[in-house]
Parts: sequence; structure tokens; C-alpha cells
Amino acid sequence: MSDSRAADAVTDAAASAAGAAGSWRRATGIAGAAIGVLAAGAAAGVAVERMTVGRAVRRKARLALDSAGPYGTLRGTPGKAYADDGTELYYEVDEVEPDTGAPPSPRRRRLFGRKAPVPATVVFCHGYCLNQDSWHFQRAALRGVVRTVHWDQRSHGRSARGVAQRDGEPLTIDQLGRDLKAVIDAAVPEGPIVLVGHSMGGMTIMALAAEYPELIEERVVATAFVGTSSGRLGEVNFGLPVAGVNAIRRILPGVLRALGQQAELVEKGRRATAELFAGIIKRYSFGGRDVDPAVERFAERMIESTPIDVVAEFYPAFTDHDKTAALARFRHMPVLVLAGVRDLVTPSAHSEAIADELPDAELVLVPDAGHLVMLEHPEVVTDRLADLLTRAGAVPAGATVSAYGTSSSSTVRPR
Repeated sequence: MSDSRAADAVTDAAASAAGAAGSWRRATGIAGAAIGVLAAGAAAGVAVERMTVGRAVRRKARLALDSAGPYGTLRGTPGKAYADDGTELYYEVDEVEPDTGAPPSPRRRRLFGRKAPVPATVVFCHGYCLNQDSWHFQRAALRGVVRTVHWDQRSHGRSARGVAQRDGEPLTIDQLGRDLKAVIDAAVPEGPIVLVGHSMGGMTIMALAAEYPELIEERVVATAFVGTSSGRLGEVNFGLPVAGVNAIRRILPGVLRALGQQAELVEKGRRATAELFAGIIKRYSFGGRDVDPAVERFAERMIESTPIDVVAEFYPAFTDHDKTAALARFRHMPVLVLAGVRDLVTPSAHSEAIADELPDAELVLVPDAGHLVMLEHPEVVTDRLADLLTRAGAVPAGATVSAYGTSSSSTVRPR
């Protein structure tokens, strides 16, 4: 591939991006300018692909991956909880194997030995623009061994749109903490709990601790914070030059409001520029170059399924998020803090800051991993979660979970 051809490809991709942004600008004003900024950032990433693979071929490949990919197909026993504003929250429960008195199954014996675990429930909380299926690999590895609850945050997945937000009330991370309490009350009314949160899900757990410290003290036996932050998200530069990120910070809140008011038009634009957005999603979801294309497409589908007005509704809450003080509630229990070294959304420095507040926590930094580390390097996340369950007494000592998914290495910060 010559340098001139590569340059032409980048120029072509940027021109297409600018064209798309121009159309949106005429339709939604300031919204077009912001999309242009994002599009320019992704143009180089999709340029080489455009040189070698036709649009029709890429479309067929996406359809094939959608129909053949097993990701996101695991389902449990459904349930509904109701938030304090009446929002219906959807969750699913995967029960453990019933105790029949018979010897444990070969799989259960291989994972956790012959001794029955303490009946704890692991509650998984997903991140922004995702849903409960983002924990697919961990759910598959732990299924039938530990009782798990997977729920969809309000306005995400199968949960209903936020009632308070429909009535014009701003979304807050504190509200998400109260939502989690409602799910726990409905799905785990008694017994020990292990909380696992990715990104916004980790923030939700911190908000729960801030408002319901007695629940954390009395029932939560371990916690995992994956690719998340306790505050100062307004300082994240998303891997962009200083001038670019400052410009985005100034206009993005207004842009998202404008987009939310033109949701139908914007959704049409997202479909028309699906290839471009796929490049953006890949850049900000994964850190390595050899991610399974089916996993990439799986992440893309989850993010695409989040309506633009929901994206706009949630975004301002992250700037206000500061739950550093709430981390003290977790000092009495085993804690896992895990992040991808190449995370551009919640940089690993934010996980290190959490670990600084929790001196006894295990800090795991995964090389060549981005924001969706639990999908990119699932075996690392699953292995460390299994160890956390063991340390919490939820499973027998010495239990391990064999690799599930791609291979990776990890760096554990010495204590």
C-alpha cells in the first residue's frame, strides 16, 4: 500500500465524514458540528478498510455476524423491580445448581471442588450505552455455579425509560444507586451479596454505598470495580489533542440536547453512517488490534441500540459524579479494581485512584485492553472475579475458573 493511496483513503474517509456532518448541520445546527468532530477522529481508523473492502461486503459481514454470533444470547429467569419514581427495571437471575445430595457435576467440581459454596449472589451492573449482556463471558463461566443477577439500567436494554426523566428531571448517578437498591430488594432480599460494576455500573455501586451504607456494611461481602471512576471525569481527554477536547467539552452538552430533540432524524443519520460509527465504537471500546470481529460487532449492536436521546439524557451526570468519599464503605471487604491500560473512556489512572483509597484492594491493569475489557480479555476478568469470590468466602478456597475467551496477560500492582 503506497503512502499516496493511504493519504487518499484518509482524505476520502474524512470527506465522507464531513459530508455526513454537513447534512446533520443543516438539519440540527450545532449537532452537525459535533458529529463532524467525532467523525474526523474516526476517519483515519476506517480509511484502510474502505480501500480493501466494499460497502456491500461489509454490510453482509455484519448481517452474518449478527445471525451467527452467540454473544448476548444467555437468558435467565426474568423479574421486574420498580424504582422510587416508578420506572420498571428488568433483571434476570441465573440460579445455582440445586443441592440434591448427589455428587457435584464434573463442571462444578472442576471449577470449585467438592465443597458447596456459601449461598452468595453476584449482582452485575453494566455501563453507559450497554446492557446486561455486556457480561456475557463472565455469565457463561459462572452460570450454574454461583447465583447471579443481571439487570438493565433505566432506559437501557429491556428496562423502561426513566419516568422522572420523561417528566423533565435530570438523570443523576444517585438515582442509579437507588435503582440498584430496588433491584437488590426484589432479586436478593436476603443473604450475602457480591457487587460487580463496569464503568457507569461501578459508579452506580458507589452511589448505592453513599446512600445505603448499612446495606454495604451488613450484606455486601466483596466488590469489583471494572473500568470505572470515582470522579473527575470532566478531565478525561478521550485520547484527543487538548484543543480538540476543550472544544468538545464546551459544545457537547448543548449538542446532545439538540440531538435528543431530533432523535428520529439523528437515528436515521446513525444508520446512514454506520461504518463510520463502527470505527468510533472500535476505537473507544477496545485497546488491541486482534479483537474477535464477532465481539466487535456484538459491542457495536449494544451501543447502537441505545437511543440518542438516552445518550443525551445520561451524559451530564458523569461530569457531576464524585463518590470518592463513598469508597471508604468498601474497606472492610475484599475488593477487585481492574482496568484496561488503553482505556480512553475511564483511563486506568482512575482505577489507580480508587485503589489508593482502598489500600487492601487488588489492582489489576490489563495490557492491550480498552474500555470493554470484560469482552476484550474475558478470561482475565473472569479469573480475577473467581479469585475475589474465593477470598470473600463465596466459593471454596483454591477454586479457579479456567480461561474463557481470548488470551491475555495482566499486571497486578504490588501491595
